[in-house]
Amino acid sequence: MASALDDDEISNDDYYSLLNVRREATQEELKAAYRRLCMLYHPDKHRDPELKRQAEALFNLVHEAYEVLSEPQARAIYDIYGKRGLDVDGWEVVERKRSPAEIREEYERLQREREERRLQQRTNPKGSISVGIDATDLFDRYEEDYEDMVGGVPHIEINRMHISQSIEAPLTTKDTAILSGSLSTHNGNGGGTINLALRRVTSTKGWGEVELGAGDTHGPLFGMKIFRNLTPRCFATAQCGLQFSSRGVRPGVTTVLARHLDKNTMGYLQWRWGIQSSMNTSVVRDTKSSHFTVAVQLGIPHTFMMMSYQYKFQDEDQTKIKGSVKSGFFGTVVEYGAERKISRHSVVGATVSVGVPQGVSLKIKLNRASQTYFFPIHLTDQLLPSAVFYATVGPLVFYLAIQQLVIRPYVRAQKEQELEKQRESSASNIAKKKQEAEAAVLLMQESVRRIIEAEESRMGLIILNAWYGKFVTDNSRKHERAKVIDVTVPLQCLVKDSKLILTEASKSGLPGFYDPCVGEEKSLKVLYQFRGVMHQVLSGDTEPLRIPKQSHRIDSDT
Repeated sequence: MASALDDDEISNDDYYSLLNVRREATQEELKAAYRRLCMLYHPDKHRDPELKRQAEALFNLVHEAYEVLSEPQARAIYDIYGKRGLDVDGWEVVERKRSPAEIREEYERLQREREERRLQQRTNPKGSISVGIDATDLFDRYEEDYEDMVGGVPHIEINRMHISQSIEAPLTTKDTAILSGSLSTHNGNGGGTINLALRRVTSTKGWGEVELGAGDTHGPLFGMKIFRNLTPRCFATAQCGLQFSSRGVRPGVTTVLARHLDKNTMGYLQWRWGIQSSMNTSVVRDTKSSHFTVAVQLGIPHTFMMMSYQYKFQDEDQTKIKGSVKSGFFGTVVEYGAERKISRHSVVGATVSVGVPQGVSLKIKLNRASQTYFFPIHLTDQLLPSAVFYATVGPLVFYLAIQQLVIRPYVRAQKEQELEKQRESSASNIAKKKQEAEAAVLLMQESVRRIIEAEESRMGLIILNAWYGKFVTDNSRKHERAKVIDVTVPLQCLVKDSKLILTEASKSGLPGFYDPCVGEEKSLKVLYQFRGVMHQVLSGDTEPLRIPKQSHRIDSDT
C-alpha cells in the first residue's frame, strides 16, 4: 500500500519485517511472533547493565510493533501512511472512531484531492518540434545516367518545420484556460496561429469548451467542443467551428461516438463535414502486451483502410515493435519500427515508411517528458532496396553505438550519484540500525546456543554460515566490492522446530539485520546443515524463504 506521505518522510522501520510475519498476518500469527521475541529480548533475562539496557530498547520496539499491528485502526493507518502516519498529524487526518475500511476510503479520497491540487498548480506545458528533411539526393542521384551526375557531397536540406506549444492554467476547480500556438514553414513559405480555449467541467459526465483563434494564413477561428458520457461504457464528442478567411466563412463539424466493447477494446465512429468530409470507423484493442487498430474511412479526398499492430515487451526499457499497412486511393504504405525507453523521462523511436507512390522515408521521434521532437527524413521517391536497407539498419546501428558510448555510461553515473546522495542522507540512520543489530546479536547468543543444542540432538537445522547484502558474481563486475554482513546468529535464532520461514518483507528489518548497501540490490545466502547433509540457498531481499526447501545440496567433501 502506497504511503500518502512524501518519500523522505517515510520511516525505515518495518513492523512486519521486525516480527517476521506476512502483511496479511492474523492476530494469532502476530501474537505468536510477539511472544517469541519477548522471550528473546526480555530485560529481566540479562544481568549485565549494558545488555539489560539494549534488551529493554529492543523489547520496547517489538512491543510498539505489536501494539500497532494488533489494533485494526492503527494497523490500517500504518499500512497506508507508514510509521509517521501514527503520529498526531496522522490521527488528525482521519477520525479514530472510523473502521479500517472507512480509513482506506478516506485515504483514497484525500489522495485524489491531492493529485487534483497538484494538477492545478502546474501549467502542464506540452510542445512539439517537427523538422522535415529531404535526403533524396543520397539515393535518387545514383539512378541518373553517369554523365548527368554532378560530383561532390549529396545535397540534404530542411524543407519544412513545425513548432507548437500549449499551456494549461486552472482558473477554478471547474474552469481551465488553454493557450496554444504554432509556427509552420514549408519550402520558404509559412505562417503561425495562436488559440485560446476555455474549458468548463459541467458535471461528472461531461465538459464543454469554447475556442478562439487567429492566424496570418487562415484568419480568425471560432469553435465549440462538447464531451459527454452517455452511459458508463459509451461517450460522445461534438465539435463545430467557423473559419473566417478572404474566401468567406468555412464551417466545419466533427462528431465522435465511442463505446467500450470489452475491458480492453474500444470502438469509434467519426463523422466529419466541412472542407474535408469523411466517415471513419475504427476498433482499438489495447492490452498489457499488445495494441491493435483497424480503421476504415470513406471521404473526400482521403478514402483508405488501415491496420496496425504493436507488441509490448515486458522489460524495464518498455520496448515496443510495431507495424502497419494503409491502402487507399492515394496508394499503399507499409510502416514498421520500434521504440524504447532510454531514460526515466525519455523514449526514442524510429519508423520506416515504404509506399507507392510516396517512396521510402525514415521517421525518428524523441519524447522527452511532455515535449516531442519529430524528424521525418524523406530518402527516395522510388522503391529502392538500398534505401529500405539503410533506413532499417542505420538507426539500429546508431542506437546501439549511442547506447554503449553515451546512454549507459550516463545512466550509470546518474545512478552512482543518486546512490551516493542516498548513502549520505541515511548514514546516521544506518549507523543507528547497525548498533541495534549488533546489540540484538549479543542478546541472541544464549538463545542461539540452546537452539543449536536442541537441533543437534534431533539432527535438525543448523545454520553454518549466512550472509546478507550485495554479492558480486558477474565476471564483468568483479571490480565492484561485495558488501555483505554476517547474519548467521540472527537466522539461527529464527529457527523453530527445524524450520526457518521468512516472509516476503525486506530482510533488512529482521532482528539482527541492517542494510549494508543502501539503494542497491541485496540477497541472502545461507549455508546450512539438515539431517547431516549440507545445503546452500540464495534468496532475493524481498522473496519469501522456507528452509529446508528448494536448496542446493553441497557434498560433504567440498
